[in-house]
Amino acid sequence: MTAQTGSQSVERASALLGLIVESGAPRTFSSLVDELGLAKSTTSRLLQALERSRLVYRDRAGAFRPGALFSLHAARPSALHDLAELARPTMEHLSALCRETVNLAVARGGQLVEIDQVDSRYLVGAANWVGVDVPAHCTALGKVLYAFGALPLPPGQLERRTAHSPVDRAQFEHALVEVRRRGWAASLDELELGLAAVGAPVRAVDGTVVAAVSVSGPTNRINDFGITTLGDLLVAELRGLSALLGHQPGRKGGSA
Repeated sequence: MTAQTGSQSVERASALLGLIVESGAPRTFSSLVDELGLAKSTTSRLLQALERSRLVYRDRAGAFRPGALFSLHAARPSALHDLAELARPTMEHLSALCRETVNLAVARGGQLVEIDQVDSRYLVGAANWVGVDVPAHCTALGKVLYAFGALPLPPGQLERRTAHSPVDRAQFEHALVEVRRRGWAASLDELELGLAAVGAPVRAVDGTVVAAVSVSGPTNRINDFGITTLGDLLVAELRGLSALLGHQPGRKGGSA
């Protein structure tokens, strides 16, 4: 095999794998052949190689899905580090725009887990929340993850941390509908008096929400900046981060 032929095979296999991973739904053999325009024999040979490498697998219906290696990586702690590294430039840009604390959180084991933080540019700012256990329903990050199905709704009585904490389940679920509609969530004095935050989702290839990013700070400064302005800013900035994860709004299998 010549170097040119080997390089061409790698490029074709990469394109094939990209289609399967980014589709957000199982891909049939015929759809892959049609989209790439490759010969059936070439497509079959490449798919067999990808299967042997555990990069794709064929389900019971005969369609192709991302393979076990992707699941193994996603389950490892290093995957969170990779996500934090990928999100860091966006978080730093948000911090430069609003000068407040920016946090990144994911859902793990039914709990909200904050995995990275960019500190406020102000002398008086939010504390470091990475690794701190907090009731998710009192946070903008948690509301985002609840609203978009990344976290299951908390069982039992909702904890009251302040007089502003959401404790009525029906009202809380109604508020999550509004979060989904506008694309961002807010928490004002709900976790601690004087602390406010606004958060928005980060989406994967298929449109599922895999993380949330928030901007937090003293309630008076967040109000002065503008809750809606901050929410819209987060949504706009996080589209770029979601795009790095392969999300394309409006694509089949994905959400806006």
